Amino acid sequence: MDHRLVRRGFPGLAAIAGRLLSPTSARDTTRPVKIHEYQAKAILASYQVPIPQGEVACNAGEAGTLARRLGGTVVVKAQIHAGGRGKGGGVKLARSPEEAEVIAGEMIGMKLVTHQTGPEGREVKRVLVEQGLQIARELYLGLVIDRAAERPVMMASPAGGMEIEKVAEETPDLIFKEYIDPRVGFQPFQARKLAFALGLAGPSVNKAATLMGAVYKAFTGTDASLVEINPLVVTADGEMLALDAKMTIDDNALYRHETVRELRDLAEEDPLEVEASKYSLNYIRLDGTIGCMVNGAGLAMATMDIIKLAGGEPANFLDVGGGANAEQIRNAFKILMSDQNVRAVFVNIFGGILRCDVLAEGLVKAVRELSVKVPIVIRMEGTNVEKGKQMLQESGLNFTTADRMDEGAAKVVALSKAAAAGR
Repeated sequence: MDHRLVRRGFPGLAAIAGRLLSPTSARDTTRPVKIHEYQAKAILASYQVPIPQGEVACNAGEAGTLARRLGGTVVVKAQIHAGGRGKGGGVKLARSPEEAEVIAGEMIGMKLVTHQTGPEGREVKRVLVEQGLQIARELYLGLVIDRAAERPVMMASPAGGMEIEKVAEETPDLIFKEYIDPRVGFQPFQARKLAFALGLAGPSVNKAATLMGAVYKAFTGTDASLVEINPLVVTADGEMLALDAKMTIDDNALYRHETVRELRDLAEEDPLEVEASKYSLNYIRLDGTIGCMVNGAGLAMATMDIIKLAGGEPANFLDVGGGANAEQIRNAFKILMSDQNVRAVFVNIFGGILRCDVLAEGLVKAVRELSVKVPIVIRMEGTNVEKGKQMLQESGLNFTTADRMDEGAAKVVALSKAAAAGR
């Protein structure tokens, strides 16, 4: 499996899921809807999760005005869909409104590069201006679905503020977990257990328990697939607040949450993935050179695995679905060919609901209309397979066929490498 599929969520919890939960839970291929930190905090606040005072600004003048309103030291935080902003210069302290204005002016419009954005970075279009806090402790709190256990799991760690991936790798004993039975919900004794594991005592235990319960309500109330608070801070006067927050929402549940749907920032998403969603295609862009077009998520995962086994690198996850028609096949190919890194394409279809002759019709039409130049390897089995193969053969186009997955993977890897060498 290519772990970019995991990284399409927020890597903090994804890393923990991959290391501390079962492998099945890390093989999630859904397309969660990400939202900005300020949006996540607004949702959490609506469920009574304490957050710092703050507002979002789209220009330097607004940032200065907000800093004056808050008074004292403020924090200016770039709003992009990626972690590691502090190390990239996207989180800075301002001790005066004038300084906040200068910092915001420098941030807005910059390309912020972090370990999660890749070298291309993300353009900052807005900043969050928040009150400064006297922090006594930094903790970690996260909630995610363990798909193997078929239930949510609340995770907490005293190593807040650090890269949780590093904590999971080097000191997994510092991450504590409580599995939640969805029939009864998150229980107070579980919250207290986590609070004690974090080393909290006295009134802080009850505050932590109340906060965790509110986070769980926000998680279930919005059909979230992930909530991550890092750090969850204890202030010098004993208050507990979500200093940072990340949320992703299950896109299958958006019909129940119109207000959440409106929070989606398409400018923060991969343009090809946005385009694919218009055609109901399940597409995730990766870093390889072999384009994949498959029907069925499980077969798509197996296809990427077998390409890796053959020595290649998949350029994408693309599930056209069982009910795809010729037009949808054309749209899928258009998405594949829009990725300039693709050197060859592997079409791996089991013709059940999607008949092989319909697939062949769509492929021939797409290759002709789009003037596809890269080599294409096709392995298909199922309904009307002989008719489909005949249509491909009579098309006069340069298709390479295979009878088995491993044979197809070997052929497409060889063609990809030859195409790369010839460039």
